[in-house]
Amino acid sequence: MRTGNLKLVFAYLRLSNEEARSGESSSIANQRQMIQDYCHRHSITLVQEFVDDGYSGGNFDRPAFQAMLRQLHDGKANMVITKDLSRLGRDMRESSYYAEQFFPEHGIRYLTIADNFDTAHENVMAPFQFAMNEVYLRDGSRKVKDVLRSKRENGQYCACPPYGYRKDPADKNRLAPDEQTAPVVRRIFERAAAGDSSRKIALDLNTDGIIPPLKYRVLFRDDFSPEGAARASDLWNYTTVKRILKNPVYLGHTMLGKSRKVSVKSKKKVAVPQSEWSVTHDTHLPLIDSLLYEKAQRNLGHGRRSTLSHDAIRKSIFSGIVRCARCGHSLCSCGTVYKGEREKYWYLSCTHQRGDIAKRCDGVRIKYADLMEVVRQDLNTLLALTDAQAEALARIAVEKEQGASGHAARKARLHQAQTRLLTIDKIIAKLYTDNAEGRLDDDRLARMVEALEQESASHQAVLTELSQTLPNREDTEARFHRFFMLAKQCSHIDVLDRETLLTFIDRIEVGPKQFEGGLRKATHRNTPYRQDIRIFYRFIGEIHAENEPLLKQSCDL
Repeated sequence: MRTGNLKLVFAYLRLSNEEARSGESSSIANQRQMIQDYCHRHSITLVQEFVDDGYSGGNFDRPAFQAMLRQLHDGKANMVITKDLSRLGRDMRESSYYAEQFFPEHGIRYLTIADNFDTAHENVMAPFQFAMNEVYLRDGSRKVKDVLRSKRENGQYCACPPYGYRKDPADKNRLAPDEQTAPVVRRIFERAAAGDSSRKIALDLNTDGIIPPLKYRVLFRDDFSPEGAARASDLWNYTTVKRILKNPVYLGHTMLGKSRKVSVKSKKKVAVPQSEWSVTHDTHLPLIDSLLYEKAQRNLGHGRRSTLSHDAIRKSIFSGIVRCARCGHSLCSCGTVYKGEREKYWYLSCTHQRGDIAKRCDGVRIKYADLMEVVRQDLNTLLALTDAQAEALARIAVEKEQGASGHAARKARLHQAQTRLLTIDKIIAKLYTDNAEGRLDDDRLARMVEALEQESASHQAVLTELSQTLPNREDTEARFHRFFMLAKQCSHIDVLDRETLLTFIDRIEVGPKQFEGGLRKATHRNTPYRQDIRIFYRFIGEIHAENEPLLKQSCDL
């Protein structure tokens, strides 16, 4: 029930974190004292205080303010007092709504002390006051952004420390390894580099009772509200593991500014293009080295360990590396066993060869042992180059990249990646349709979509790489220098293994068999044919046969 002429008031006090740092003039204690003195002078009964300490005036989703509205709805008071209009809020539209519409419509008198706003009287200057408070909000937001931008450009870490790090006690703008969680990060990268899937890594961490990142922050590092703490899971999941594996902060680099708010009044964030990220190298101690990081990236998503443990499965070292030159699909192991021999009848073949597929990849099939030998010999040729030959190779690559042929090759790769991405989108849409109509079960749908999304991510990375400006001479020379520094660690390869493959090779593309005389397929076992094998090395890409006679990218089998 309403209380007639009796003045029962709620005091509302608010202070943002930015305002708290600027001085004591708007402090909670200062606001409280002003309101108490006003109530005493005017014989007003102060029923209750509602305090939002550390909340921005940019929106009204504040716990104390919402609690006050609920009690006003129950008729617990008939007045609301704030120090000034900015304490109510700085959003012009919503502040005006509550002060000039909501409170009067509900029979509640609202007044401020410092700027003489009172709903019991006409407030001619109110629109200007609301507008000026919003100007202050926008100006404060701009200043905060400027400060953050300056810190990012100087390599200062101005965000929540990632798992494995903490703020350096000597410099809060730098990261320092967290003695408790840094070993867990190293373990995750080592297991991924060795071939474990993200899902298996997460299961192993749960088995060993390792506390996941958000739960660790709740228990040992940060202050969370009860609602926020309740959202922290006690278990690791593969998404969290992947997020750690993809973060270059563990190499000692600072990468910030990957998202931004859509406006000063909204909490929604949108992604920022990678070209606009703030990246600063070597700003803090790394937890892992670049070689371990890159090995983990190469194995990410392949999950080879669970299948390689079975003796009946052929253990291909080319998983995720060898692709069909026509469609971009990975080549899969196939073959048979005859008289106990497995290696002799082991092939890698494109699965895009079914009879119901238009433009199927006929003839994209290669003997596993032949591919092993081709790659081993080609890599040994590179490893045997002298320093002078390596420098000459770099010069040839620079001339090619800067010339017309380099532009044409980039354009062809860009078109191939874009075409494959469109195809993947159509396949995923068809899979979901089949699932909805009962032709595909949920488990198989999840596996197939996950594999397609992983392939899509690799093509997206190619698009990102090719969309950037053409590399200059210094960048190309630096990449060749980096490759041949790796090459010095290995003089000759007798047996090619998975680790060596990941160290030196980015991907291999195998084309269809081309038979002599216009034949479409072999007429007998020894029918001669030619098959293109393109090897793309890490950092330096493909070494073209026409530019370097020592190296050969196609072979007669």
